Amino acid sequence: MDIITVNNLNLHYADSKSETGSVHALKNIHMRIVENEITALIGPSGCGKSTFLRCINRMNDTILGCKISGEIIFNGKNIYDNDVDAMTIRKHIGMVFQKPNPFPMSVYDNVAYAPRYHKKLRKNELDQIVEESIRAASLWEEVKDRLKKPALALSGGQQQRLCIARTIAIKPEILLMDEATSALDPISTLKIEDLMQELKKTYTVMIVTHNMQQATRVADKTAFFLLGDLIEMDKTDIVFTNPSQQKTLEYVTGRFG
Repeated sequence: MDIITVNNLNLHYADSKSETGSVHALKNIHMRIVENEITALIGPSGCGKSTFLRCINRMNDTILGCKISGEIIFNGKNIYDNDVDAMTIRKHIGMVFQKPNPFPMSVYDNVAYAPRYHKKLRKNELDQIVEESIRAASLWEEVKDRLKKPALALSGGQQQRLCIARTIAIKPEILLMDEATSALDPISTLKIEDLMQELKKTYTVMIVTHNMQQATRVADKTAFFLLGDLIEMDKTDIVFTNPSQQKTLEYVTGRFG
């Protein structure tokens, strides 16, 4: 079942260096995202994949001069309709960024922050949400005795899993991960990749990655972007072993990019 349908999505942003004064960063994107799958977005730097990911939860709204047209349908509604609140969208579509960014507070308070903001909860209810979220992020055994300690004292890999726990604490439907392992060591990266496989049982996951081996390890579907165009999207094994487009073949075999 499709959870996201993208129709004719275009994005322009202001650029004084461009002859037209703007850059056409995403061009007529059409895409369907299937529920409880991992979708990887690949392509060379500057091809539009992170820009596209940020469209899914309206993070590009904060960029001055950014103009978006087309549709992103989520739960039967275009998230860019005038009557749709961006903060509500971000409650349902969470995001984990390239570098771990825990708040300068305790491990517990990082995870409790959003539930406290959105709901009035008793302490035992909040305790349960914090523990469930940290367990779901495969971090509980490492931090259960350090919940009141500063989150910034954790290792980089632990901080990133804490950020995942913080994101899923309000139970979003979709989890976006923008190069979420690129700043981590190989062991921490594999822990996050294993975690992705567990998370997709509950959430729909979309990742941006420059690591094509990572895409082959974790993704059900892979989409290849180039210069703002979606060149090809298919099952991951097809994209990497039998792509339909020559440009995709050249990229995944290392001939450019």
